Amino acid sequence: MEIFKQALLKPGPPESFALQVVQEAIKPQKQTKLAQDENQLLENILRKLLQELVSCAVQSGEKIMQYGQSIDDEEAIQSQIPRLLDIVLYLCEKEHVEGGMIFQLLEDLTEMSTMRNCKDIFAYIESKQDILGKQELFARGKLVMLRTCNQLLRRLSKANDVVFCGRILMFLAHFFPLSERSAVNIKGVFNTSNETKYEKDAPEGISLDFNFYKTFWSLQEHFCNPASISLAPTKWQKFTSNLMVVLNTFEAQPLSDEEGNANNLEEEAATFSIKYLTSSKLMGLELKDPSFRRHILVQCLVLFDYLKAPGKNDKDLPSDSMKEEIKSCEERVKKLLEMTPPKGKEFLNNIEHILEREKNWVWWKRDGCPPFERQPIEKKAVQDGAKKRRPRWRMGNKELSQLWKWADQNPNALTDPQRVRTPAVSEYWKPLAEDMDLSAGIEAEYHHKNNRVYCWKGLRFAARQDLDGFSRFTEYGIEGVVPMELLPSDVRSKYQAKPSDRSKRAKKEETKGAAQQAEENQIATPASEIDGEGTRVDLEASAAPMDTDVTATTPTADENQKQSSDTDAGQEAGQSEAEAGMIDGETDAEVDLDAVG
Repeated sequence: MEIFKQALLKPGPPESFALQVVQEAIKPQKQTKLAQDENQLLENILRKLLQELVSCAVQSGEKIMQYGQSIDDEEAIQSQIPRLLDIVLYLCEKEHVEGGMIFQLLEDLTEMSTMRNCKDIFAYIESKQDILGKQELFARGKLVMLRTCNQLLRRLSKANDVVFCGRILMFLAHFFPLSERSAVNIKGVFNTSNETKYEKDAPEGISLDFNFYKTFWSLQEHFCNPASISLAPTKWQKFTSNLMVVLNTFEAQPLSDEEGNANNLEEEAATFSIKYLTSSKLMGLELKDPSFRRHILVQCLVLFDYLKAPGKNDKDLPSDSMKEEIKSCEERVKKLLEMTPPKGKEFLNNIEHILEREKNWVWWKRDGCPPFERQPIEKKAVQDGAKKRRPRWRMGNKELSQLWKWADQNPNALTDPQRVRTPAVSEYWKPLAEDMDLSAGIEAEYHHKNNRVYCWKGLRFAARQDLDGFSRFTEYGIEGVVPMELLPSDVRSKYQAKPSDRSKRAKKEETKGAAQQAEENQIATPASEIDGEGTRVDLEASAAPMDTDVTATTPTADENQKQSSDTDAGQEAGQSEAEAGMIDGETDAEVDLDAVG
């Protein structure tokens, strides 16, 4: 121990003499690293030395972190306890001693010190945060550091030591990784022990609306446990009625810019407190304080944000009527925050930004707090000369093979009766037929005929399965495609075609076809003239043998009669074929002449 006391008075950085001091004091088996029993021996020596230094500092009446500090003519000598901590921190960082030793000394130091001295000790911890947070030290001492900070928070007053508590929480947030689960309230448990006590009976001799006083402070019971509001509708109704009274009072007594600047106490740290006084005598003054109003209104926004949280189950989500009430109350609260001086609009924008970022943490907690840090992927070096074998996939490629493995029995899945199939036409048009019933009273916005995707799919089905209905689309629109048996009797008569209408339509189509035939004949006139000359030559050539046959053998009267009847029948057949060709709009002069010849 005397060797370490002398080392504390040595000038220069710890790396110049720290290892040599350990070797002289412990005489380890290895020159640079201590064994387990040697580490335990060194830790006991250092803890005893630290206890003596703290005792001497208390007896001298000096602050612990300034004990032994002196200023010479040449240079300032560092106090003894920070010097000892620097030596141990260097040995832990270089892995000469066990890494958790520095954390154990810091915990002992905070337990032996008063809260005034703990502020100086914690300032030293904050200054060494980067070194303490290194992986080789953090893995050994994170639990000890967490225990030390939690013990400090228990000893501090949440009302009077707000700044020091905030420093400890900020240190823990930076010291531990972002995805550390120990600092996350996974189950979302509320601190229901944080009760706000206020007067239940009206005091005498005070001109105050005591009903408003009780209504105002009763809101804290709901802010303390927001989960109870969503589970019990009666509590929600009570909360909204009390909140409406408070908001109406704030709106009826707006604060001017002068009052806001005169009564604003946010920038004065000495008057800042985490909880407000609930005395009925101070109610009038508190209502004129803009920071007091903002405190209450921000609590309302936090409560509304919790009720609308995205990570809730379907059972815990608010009802539709409750959502409307939350929306209207939220708009009123935001308007009051914007009207509250000073810089109301800027303050509201900051609060909205904070609440929007809070949603990301809600989603992260709901997903089980996955780690944000990702380890770098190590690329395996391919051996020289070794060929990389391409993987063989059963279905040809990786995607199809994975898709095939998703179902245990894929052949049965293809023939499954529950598989999605193309519906029948009558089944598909049923919703539109129901909308066409006038007694149903379907609004135009929700009518199926205004759904473009639905109509487009229906026309595809009708073109494949119902050509009769598909033909009615040009005359009656999409409603005419619906099968008649699905329509009510009063609507069906509107889309049924009468016999006279059918005959008129047929004549109209026949006239249209004849007009097209005439136009095509006019276009094909030169070609028909040429073909006509060719046929006339063929007829003349074929007429010569017929004449010789007539002169050679003269037919009898019965044969003439039979021949004339065959000729008449052939002419009638040719005439009917010509009429059919006219109707269909086809012009094939060569084929008709050959058939007649």
